[in-house]
Amino acid sequence: MSEFLIRNATSVVTMNQTRDEVSDGDVLIRDGVILAVGRGLATATGTVVEAGGCVVTPGLVNTHHHLYQTLTRAVPGGQDALLFGWLKTLYPIWARFGPEEMRVSALVGLAELALSGCTLSSDHLYLYPNGARLEDTIDAAREIGLRFHPTRGAMSIGESAGGLPPDTLVENEAAILRDMERVVDAFHDRAEGAMVRVGLAPCSPFSVSRDLMREAAVLARDKGVMLHTHLAENDEDIAYSLAQFGCRPGQYAEDLGWTGDDVWHAHCVKLNGAEIDLFARSRTGVAHCPCSNCRLGSGIAPVRAMRDAGAKVALGVDGSASNDAGNLVAEARQMLLLQRVANGADAMAAREALEIATLGGARVLGRGDCGSLEPGKRADIAIWDVSGIEAAGSWDPVAALVLCGPTRVRDLFVEGRQVVCGGQVATIDLPRVIEDQNRLARRLMG
Repeated sequence: MSEFLIRNATSVVTMNQTRDEVSDGDVLIRDGVILAVGRGLATATGTVVEAGGCVVTPGLVNTHHHLYQTLTRAVPGGQDALLFGWLKTLYPIWARFGPEEMRVSALVGLAELALSGCTLSSDHLYLYPNGARLEDTIDAAREIGLRFHPTRGAMSIGESAGGLPPDTLVENEAAILRDMERVVDAFHDRAEGAMVRVGLAPCSPFSVSRDLMREAAVLARDKGVMLHTHLAENDEDIAYSLAQFGCRPGQYAEDLGWTGDDVWHAHCVKLNGAEIDLFARSRTGVAHCPCSNCRLGSGIAPVRAMRDAGAKVALGVDGSASNDAGNLVAEARQMLLLQRVANGADAMAAREALEIATLGGARVLGRGDCGSLEPGKRADIAIWDVSGIEAAGSWDPVAALVLCGPTRVRDLFVEGRQVVCGGQVATIDLPRVIEDQNRLARRLMG
């Protein structure tokens, strides 16, 4: 039996139905599950984790990433480009990746997320050069100890057929569907508390056929897994949809079976009012990636309008080649700032941003067992030390997490196991992994 008592936190932010915050609070964990949240809790045999001067929150949830891209940060030629030009710069580099690049890059990206308070991350892997497979990233997540929702992405329309990616990076659609079925059967865990669930994720409307989108949706529903893709990311994206399909992205998604509680779309920067209403009615989720949207000049997603309409919104860091960081609590702050820029200083409060980063992500990924600190929920917990310089002088330590920091977690528990301890990743030799990452990056530059 494994038991921990997190004791005497300045505040425990539960994200329960009434959004209770427990001052001088405790959280008792046993065998990966939260037993109790309150004051004055005790343990006879468990490990006590003192949390004085700390805020305790549910683990943050990242709903959109391309982990392989941590090997291509700040690439010259892509630093100042819009989405399509940025992709054309990076596709030839990614074509030289293999299994080692995928695994090491995932290790670095997941460690970076863990240090920013993330306990559950999705990943959108849509290219498989030189023998790379989805399990390269799944193995990395298991090694680090994060809860993982990888998606089997795909590209099938290359440049010669009018698509954006080079022909060397696209796959045959029949082979794509076979491998989608393979990875779901091999790795998807439907059980409560699952550490790995798999989704299906054709890359985007400009890199796959409508047939593949439709058939992937049929396969996902037959297998009981979720669907994910990029949608309405920028003006180029909208123009492509209108020119190629004669409709806006929302109608494209609806026509192909890509709306519903089992679907979430990345970005959605350019959704209009009718599309927002469609997503709200159908319970379709959105992964909002504010830093990436700024970096690529894509625009400000209408998060306030989505939330007001009742749409499910979560956060994503997006790929580290378009962010270029993977810090999830920093995304929460950026989201808040952008919504205020677009809609006024009262458009979003710090606690709403924190809710989107935790409970909102769990809801988008269909994880009713995660996202809040309540008895019976999985023990995915972030402990933030607010006694340091970042929050010095703050009157509201919970709001301080979003407004001023810290942006690095002190301790992190996933399924009741400690992944970060004292601000350091506890499950892998991170300095050695960083050395491997930099060696691989130098080889790609050569």
